[in-house]
Amino acid sequence: MLRSIPNIITLVRIVLIVPTAWLLLEERYLASLVLMAIAGLSDALDGALARRFSWASSFGAYADPLADKLLVTTMFVILVWQAHVPLWLATVVISRDVIIMLGAGAYRLIFERIELNPSFISKLNTAMQITMLILVLIGLVDAGPLSGFAVAVLDPWGFVVVATLGVSSGVDYVYTWSRRALQERE
Repeated sequence: MLRSIPNIITLVRIVLIVPTAWLLLEERYLASLVLMAIAGLSDALDGALARRFSWASSFGAYADPLADKLLVTTMFVILVWQAHVPLWLATVVISRDVIIMLGAGAYRLIFERIELNPSFISKLNTAMQITMLILVLIGLVDAGPLSGFAVAVLDPWGFVVVATLGVSSGVDYVYTWSRRALQERE
């Protein structure tokens, strides 16, 4: 039963996407911020538990990054629609994920197996995306100087950092998996 804890945490994170998005659409930013922070912390917690106690599973290997992508994509789409995040940034973030998923799908079709091992830069990218989304929400909440600080950090430098990490991690994935594909063919 204990081995299932990381998977349960991941499933809870997936379930949290709907109320987080709904609260964001309703412009209930504080409540959305709280759920987003819980989702972000749960992402760190499930991975730490899986590594620390050797509770990793094939379900978790697929579900954890899927939960991250669903949450991040949903938040970016809504925040762009509400004009709180620039469209160019959401395009970078979402395009990277689509390219990686298409590449992984092609690799799987050709070679019939794929091991999901996110690189350090990919983990950093996801952490920065979630941090940026939390900072956007802090900027939207009336938290006095903290809100002002969040806005100052984000625009434009926080957005540029997230975009740069997105492009860098996307290029890293394409390069790494292209090399693996060439080695598999030999």
